[in-house]
Amino acid sequence: MSDVIIKDAAQIELMRHAGKLLAQVFKELDSFVNAGVSTMAINDFVERYIVEELNARPASKGQYGYQYSLNTSVNEVICHGIPSENQILEESNIINVDITLEKNGYIADSSKMYLIGSCQPPAQRLCDVTYQAMWQGIKAVKPGARLGDVGYAIASFAHQHGYTVVKEYCGHGIGEQMHEAPQVLHYGRMNTGMILEPGMTFTIEPMINEGKAKVKNLADGWTVITADKKLSAQWEHTILVTELGYEVLTLRDEETLF
Repeated sequence: MSDVIIKDAAQIELMRHAGKLLAQVFKELDSFVNAGVSTMAINDFVERYIVEELNARPASKGQYGYQYSLNTSVNEVICHGIPSENQILEESNIINVDITLEKNGYIADSSKMYLIGSCQPPAQRLCDVTYQAMWQGIKAVKPGARLGDVGYAIASFAHQHGYTVVKEYCGHGIGEQMHEAPQVLHYGRMNTGMILEPGMTFTIEPMINEGKAKVKNLADGWTVITADKKLSAQWEHTILVTELGYEVLTLRDEETLF
């Protein structure tokens, strides 16, 4: 990846607009994700909404040869799960839906966990702690802070609650391209790494495992699962470094800032 691209006011406004549209996608999706629905139906629902209702583009489709508009990662799938007509959501499943949207040349990226029906307390706790870990990382964002501060905040919180952090996959800069500099690790040491500056935009998207951190890549070339087949959870937002701190560009209506 090339050097970090600092966005100007006009570019930030375009990214802010893309982020708001993506938050709207999740709002529409919330009532659709239920037991009995296939992961391919989720993909098709989101693609139609982005294209037909928002006049935007699902940025994941065609990226690196990927055929679909989003990723659906169920239970032990850490990330990059492929939608399928044969994968039907069942009671007690957990699923991460990871969506990208491009509007007017700029991309927003976000993901959300959905708990299907009455989930067992361990699954609920994993999803809750992962969400809070993401926010611990977000709250560390401000001018003059370092990327190591962000990773440290996430990993230390997850470890305190008995979970492990996936190290093979990370957040990333975002803008006109889905993946720009810098890489945003979800672990690290305080006072290390790149210094944050206003105008930087990147994702924070921790993947937290119930069991061991070890991952396994499936033969389809995309899907990544936990090696011990225990649950994994992930949440993601697109973040702007502001003059005073941060702005969550993909913040959803139901969320309140921690």
